[in-house]
Amino acid sequence: MSGLQYRGRPGAPLLTLDTDELAREYERISTTRQFEYGKQLAADLAIRPGERVLDVGVGTGMLAHHLAELVGPSGRVHGLDPLPSRVHLALDKARNRGNLSFEVSDVYDLEHLRDQSYDVICLNSVFHWLPDKTVPLLTFWRLLRPAGRIGISCMAKGPRMVVQETVASVLSEPPFDRYPRERDTMTFKIDSEEMRALFEMTGFSPDLIETRPIEQNYATPEQAVRFMEASSFGNFLGHLPTELVYRARVTILRRLATIVTEQGIVQQRGRLVAVAHRR
Repeated sequence: MSGLQYRGRPGAPLLTLDTDELAREYERISTTRQFEYGKQLAADLAIRPGERVLDVGVGTGMLAHHLAELVGPSGRVHGLDPLPSRVHLALDKARNRGNLSFEVSDVYDLEHLRDQSYDVICLNSVFHWLPDKTVPLLTFWRLLRPAGRIGISCMAKGPRMVVQETVASVLSEPPFDRYPRERDTMTFKIDSEEMRALFEMTGFSPDLIETRPIEQNYATPEQAVRFMEASSFGNFLGHLPTELVYRARVTILRRLATIVTEQGIVQQRGRLVAVAHRR
């Protein structure tokens, strides 16, 4: 398999599998999911008018627009994401906003950003995708002004949910088992104590670290699969040969159909929310 990965870390998600269609689908489904988590994170960070904010993993820019409203015309929001299709959608929505900008950029390659140039750095639904978390946190420390704040909202480490178990079961069967992922999960989740240790070793003082219970609902198996495809920017079944992707998708849909209830597919999981300031 070829393609750009985060620093070539084994099992890290590929950044070359995203498409315009997946980006548009992500924008549609994240309106009631990731965007809502992001707005809560902005409230936890108490973002104020006039502040300069860096939105890391900006996606299609919905949260960045909300942040631009919070900082007002005297503030500034800059969003970055390694996925061009998603940044393209963000740029289309920002043409008439003077306090909002976007760029395609990798979180592991931010040398072009000036030291102490931001009051707040925000990472919503992205931290669990980063294989190495220490290097980005050290970079964020450099980019923040003294006492500047960082906020992270991401999936928390925990047992696999029913949808994940179903997908893993299908992928462990022939013929899909001949093409295993390098790791049994696409993400790199951590828990509260690991988050606290990461903050303290990279120059941050934690102000808030907690795991909040959330409920994920999928009305149909198709909705669940489309969410996994779009939110993983093509990595959901991207490790399989092209000729097996459709077959695996259909098998997963059929298997998920056996666990649908009157409420659809309901999952309880934890979301890690962390806020800290630069020492």
